Amino acid sequence: MSGHRWTARAAAGAAAAVALTVTGGAVAQADDDIASLGAEQIADRSRDALLGVSSLHLSARGSVDGSGDSMSVDLSLDRDGNCAGGIDMGDDGSVEIVKRADDVWLKPDRAFWETHVPIGGSTFDAILDGRYMKAKADDPRLLSVTEVCDLDTFRKLIIDNRDATDRGTLTKGRETEVNGAPVIPVTRAQGDERVTVYVATEGEPYPVRVTVQGPKERGTVTFSGFDRPVPAGTPSADETVDVTALLGRSVKPV
Repeated sequence: MSGHRWTARAAAGAAAAVALTVTGGAVAQADDDIASLGAEQIADRSRDALLGVSSLHLSARGSVDGSGDSMSVDLSLDRDGNCAGGIDMGDDGSVEIVKRADDVWLKPDRAFWETHVPIGGSTFDAILDGRYMKAKADDPRLLSVTEVCDLDTFRKLIIDNRDATDRGTLTKGRETEVNGAPVIPVTRAQGDERVTVYVATEGEPYPVRVTVQGPKERGTVTFSGFDRPVPAGTPSADETVDVTALLGRSVKPV
């Protein structure tokens, strides 16, 4: 299911892009004007700021593999593995997601079932009838969803890449704005790919936007809602169908 693979890859990869731009510059002091620092120091500061958050909102949009098909993900997630939001794969369907503690609720639309479960999908769609299907978060068929729903997935990816040596050329751009807030862009160029991280210059130096441009991938990821709790509401029993026992081999991992 290429849409979900893109979602996991784009979301996690963009979150880690801050780490991949870091080249190991000197540590910046807390009272430094971040816009006056070098590209390496800005990247270090933004990486550390992202590692320190307990929760955030992530919005990613783009295309992969040169197909031109646009896909998107909007999720609020935290380090306890809770999340709420959705994935939209255009003509291939969409899925609403709620994950709380050990449970996950998914609501695929009809296009999703028709595209990804051609044999038996219509049965599932009829059983759900607009409701969520509920399953355990550790169901191996749902790992690509539950892993993306955990902020620690991104933190681990960032930490694992902290000492990477092949990062390409890192440059600092001119100050600009993202959603009306001042930022400083830092760009990593490697071959035909360019990854630009826009770092807030007021308050915490959070990476508020990441753009990726390459021959096969183009996308934008926006980070917001830092340390804002994930909505705690979950679907009611009337809105839920427990179909874990019905998810047989004919249903591919999502």
